[in-house]
Amino acid sequence: MAISKNNIVTETLSGKVGNIIFKNYGGKTVISKYPDMSKVVKTEKQKENQLQFKAAQAYAKSIISDTEKKLAFTKTIPKDKTVYQAAISKYLKENK
Repeated sequence: MAISKNNIVTETLSGKVGNIIFKNYGGKTVISKYPDMSKVVKTEKQKENQLQFKAAQAYAKSIISDTEKKLAFTKTIPKDKTVYQAAISKYLKENK
């Protein structure tokens, strides 16, 4: 895993390019290889958690796509969180 700091070329990159992943954490771009999950056997609890997180993502996307809901949500969250992160947190806390 490589970390790129203050690099004008990679500062806005995120996502997958070939078998390389670009992630952004606190102003740094982290570069890593794509994980091979083909041999991982998930437990029932992991499958349940994945379904719950998928529902949380759908909820967060619905908040972001509605301008009024997004504006109302923005007023209730800390400045260091995005609306998307806050919506996922809210959904997961309310649906334990």
